[in-house]
Amino acid sequence: MQNSGNYSLPLSLELSHCQEMNTEKCVQLLEEHGIKATANRIVVVREIALARNPLTLSELEMRILSIDKSGIFRALTLFREHHLVHAVDDGEGGALRYELCHSHSNSEDDDLHVHFFCEQCQRTICLDGVSVPDVALPPGFSAISASHIVKGICPDCKKK
Repeated sequence: MQNSGNYSLPLSLELSHCQEMNTEKCVQLLEEHGIKATANRIVVVREIALARNPLTLSELEMRILSIDKSGIFRALTLFREHHLVHAVDDGEGGALRYELCHSHSNSEDDDLHVHFFCEQCQRTICLDGVSVPDVALPPGFSAISASHIVKGICPDCKKK
């Protein structure tokens, strides 16, 4: 899924929603974010990259039968620390959902985008390319992170 210009996309962008994710690409992606590739980390990053929507820890546990919940959680924690994934809170008080971060850095997250939560099917959908709006904070406040969730009905549910 390379783009057509001379600019090469970061591997995390190339792999989002891809159909094939081989071990070599997983290792490369982990190394780009300063993470040592282990068998468990490769399995977890592959599953996240292949997902169409952000996944909860429980959803990952159901998909990855070879690794227990604590092993998956440790991998996710490390991935978050290195900006390989971000955690999305759907605003419904549910579990955090994890998605591949399209950050160009392993020290900061430069991939802030809006998410859509469908109140009918309960899916959280990435709206890549829709930036989180700037918020002017009052003096004395400093932002550490931002999340923007739009709630409504997704196109699939509207058709039903």
